[in-house]
Amino acid sequence: MTASSELIAKAAATRSLSRGELIELLSDDDCNEALFAAADDVRRRYVGDGIHLRALIEFSNICRNNCCYCGLRRDNRNIKRYRIDADTIFNLAEYAARNMGLKTIVLQSGEDMFFDRDKLCDIIRRIKTLDVALTLSIGEKTAAEYKAYKAAGADRFLLRIETTDRDLYHRLDPGMNWQNRRRCLADIAAAGLEVGSGVMVGLPGQTIESLADDILFFREINADMIGIGPFIPHPDTPLKDAAGGTLEMSLKVMALTRLLLPDINIPATTAMETLAPDGQTKALQAGANVIMPNVTLTQYRRHYELYPGKSTTNYTPDESLKVLRDKITGINRFVATDKGFHHQTKNGKA
Repeated sequence: MTASSELIAKAAATRSLSRGELIELLSDDDCNEALFAAADDVRRRYVGDGIHLRALIEFSNICRNNCCYCGLRRDNRNIKRYRIDADTIFNLAEYAARNMGLKTIVLQSGEDMFFDRDKLCDIIRRIKTLDVALTLSIGEKTAAEYKAYKAAGADRFLLRIETTDRDLYHRLDPGMNWQNRRRCLADIAAAGLEVGSGVMVGLPGQTIESLADDILFFREINADMIGIGPFIPHPDTPLKDAAGGTLEMSLKVMALTRLLLPDINIPATTAMETLAPDGQTKALQAGANVIMPNVTLTQYRRHYELYPGKSTTNYTPDESLKVLRDKITGINRFVATDKGFHHQTKNGKA
């Protein structure tokens, strides 16, 4: 047994690796297949073979921030901006719940200040009449706002830390503050919302060491959901000429996250599918158990361009769902019928 094989077995058995051990595995590409297989086995034992489908509604591409890697950045003048009105947001959620049978609605946007606390709480209350779980992914807010969303019925909140390398964060997110973002994650947990976070893999200046720190950070914050995807350069950003991330390293970070946090929810991200036609399938076989079909109307979807070439841009919501169902049955998995909350466990399922 190689040193890497011993570390993979240790992680699967103990849910623990040191920073140095994580760096060793991230640096060794000869262990990838064994790592992915171990993560898939841990996923099966802890969260089962069901895949949770969560309906993604991208309701505004307007953002006050100017992140160097994001196509929605404030200074991008080549993007057509939009906001979807509250009635249409509800109608999309209603269609996803009643016609498509999806159990979770994910509301995602840039940091668009038009949607203040009252507007968002009204939307949350309406959507919760559909008997669905509700996830928000709308950026940095105050502790009082997170509490208000929870009181209105929100269940989860996704806020990617993007990187735990503070210097890198401040270079790539001008005008933002890493400590404030960390504060937001603590406030989300304090509000009683499930905590979702995540990182991009392959950012310019990112190191193997910082990726190891990212994985340990997920455990530190006791995350309920972690989204990991490759950085894909956007032509209308300062990082347009960067090399970008790879599917393989993204899968490795994801698989190690599964080993250390065996019972959390991990999506197979659209960015992985954008890099490779079978990217999501590979993710589902390396620890992932969630997919987010996009139910935003096509007329808006093509303008929510965090990165170029999104794999689902031209599909209708029903077409997106059919493609995903085919992927799921193709690897002998099934669509879960519950709302997919994170139920922490001490032991794997039999």
